[in-house]
Amino acid sequence: MKNTALVLVDMQNDFIHPEGAYARAGATSDYIAALPARLKPVADAVRKADGWIVSTHFTLVPGKGGEPFIDDHLQKLRPFLSKGDFQPGSFGHALIDELAPADLMVEKIAYSAFHMSRFEWMLKKAGITDLIFGGIVTNGGVTSTARDAHVHGYHCTILEDGCAAFDPDVHNVSIEALKSIADITTCDEIISRLN
Repeated sequence: MKNTALVLVDMQNDFIHPEGAYARAGATSDYIAALPARLKPVADAVRKADGWIVSTHFTLVPGKGGEPFIDDHLQKLRPFLSKGDFQPGSFGHALIDELAPADLMVEKIAYSAFHMSRFEWMLKKAGITDLIFGGIVTNGGVTSTARDAHVHGYHCTILEDGCAAFDPDVHNVSIEALKSIADITTCDEIISRLN
């Protein structure tokens, strides 16, 4: 387990907390809201087995006057995002309390945590070779990061019930597609293995 990390993809207050950016805009999902309770026992088991907890943090980099740089496609998809949302060091940017603390955290500006970040450098320095993925959204950050991890030679495991999307059908299609590059398991199965 010293070479294994649970990667918590974007389990941040601005996505999940009732006072976060998405909740304030009414962009919530029962499937996503259920994840903290499912992932906490996995995180506890990984910690107990001396594995790593790694969190990825979607980031809106503030420019002049604190106005965030937002890619055009994201602005169209989530027009409610504004100044202060997903800002480094803010409440909204942080990992939700239920899953904190992480041993390593990486800011990301795109779906994949590997894109223009220090993610791979940290994994290599820590000696991590196996990644267990949970978080949001299955068809976005989880899929993109897992596919990049596979290409970079990491062994990947996806927690089928430890990931979620806003639409359960989209989640199911994404999980099916990930079977070609990752082992698919459940939170209970991985806890049982760790114990």
